[in-house]
Amino acid sequence: MIKVLSGVWALLLGVVLIMLGNGMHFTLIGLRGGLEGFSSTALAVVTSGYFLGFLSGARLTPLMIQRVGHVRVFAALGSFMSAALIALPLLAEPWAWTVLRVLVGFCMSGIYVSAESWLNAAATNQTRGKLLSAYMIAQTLGIIGAQGLLTLGDPATSVLFICASILVSVSFAPILLSVAVVPVVEVARPMPLRRLFQGSPLGTVGIFLLGSVYATQSGMGAVFGTQIGLSASQIALFIAMLFAGALVLQYPIGWLSDRMDRRRLIFGLAVLGAASCAMGGVTGSGLWPLMTAAFLAGGVTTPLYALLLAYTNDSLPAADMPAASGGLVFTFGLGAIAGPLVTGWAMQRLAPQAFWLVLAVTFLGIALYALYRMTQRAVASAEDTDSYLNVLPTASPVAVEAAGEWAVENAEASGTDAAR
Repeated sequence: MIKVLSGVWALLLGVVLIMLGNGMHFTLIGLRGGLEGFSSTALAVVTSGYFLGFLSGARLTPLMIQRVGHVRVFAALGSFMSAALIALPLLAEPWAWTVLRVLVGFCMSGIYVSAESWLNAAATNQTRGKLLSAYMIAQTLGIIGAQGLLTLGDPATSVLFICASILVSVSFAPILLSVAVVPVVEVARPMPLRRLFQGSPLGTVGIFLLGSVYATQSGMGAVFGTQIGLSASQIALFIAMLFAGALVLQYPIGWLSDRMDRRRLIFGLAVLGAASCAMGGVTGSGLWPLMTAAFLAGGVTTPLYALLLAYTNDSLPAADMPAASGGLVFTFGLGAIAGPLVTGWAMQRLAPQAFWLVLAVTFLGIALYALYRMTQRAVASAEDTDSYLNVLPTASPVAVEAAGEWAVENAEASGTDAAR
């Protein structure tokens, strides 16, 4: 493993630094927005703006790279993102934050495309799975670490926003100064949603609903914490627990995924997510019950994303997987835009605890649809399923395609070994 990582350590270091800056700004939006008196609805629009930009970046960045080059696009996006982070405390108005968050989301999506293209170019068929796992861990550790950095400053000032901007700016140095090979970025045209739904109804519906869950957790979690009176350090811990759960539960769930009917596992995880959200809703502001609910709710979200990707790939021919990857990322983005808007409206009309209510209902929607699909299609044998895709919801189509290729190759290799 050390030999595998030796060639990409600079890229992974850069990813950690980027996620430190991006993770700080995600939580800061909720903290500072509460101090500025922004409503839940306004902050929901701001949150959705990020995912609108992210979705646009995933579609447009490959075209930009083909026109002006990989390194130029990567550096330009980093500069714009750094500037947008500094501008956030200077333009403390909901409309301005929405525009800036669209820009940040666009830039982050492009950065992911660039970084994941470099990672994929550095990987071989034998190392791709390990590199994707290391990349996932680097991202998650960056987000968790960002919450610790938030305790070092006052969200009412510009200091933490400036720190986030500095981290993003510095993150590009190890990447641009060490990566020699400029990869070719080729992203397949996304599969139309109708065709994607016909091929895998559960994968399509599940990914859409999960996009709503993920965006609500990561974007509205700090808003919820502010409204129930948690301190800044407690809010940071709350967000950290959402991602710590994903880090801990990803591998056990991945192990189970390759050994049982994936629809049953999707159903079970969605029920666990709904139950944990129900627990969060009834605990009020009790700190450790709240943290336990966050750990479990966040812990099933990321594995569910990877599980739904794997299940969708099981339902499609290998030739369709690149286009399906783009379609799934697009579907996830649509859900991510809608989720915070619904949650913000519910929190504004009902109470802050509507944060948990919306999450629980969405998880239940996934569970019930998975249960329904079990009655419509026979279970696939273990020999006919591909390996679990170890990717995060923030992954671009580049990483999702690469993970899909690895899953097919790994499943074929496992089948060959078993035949021997």
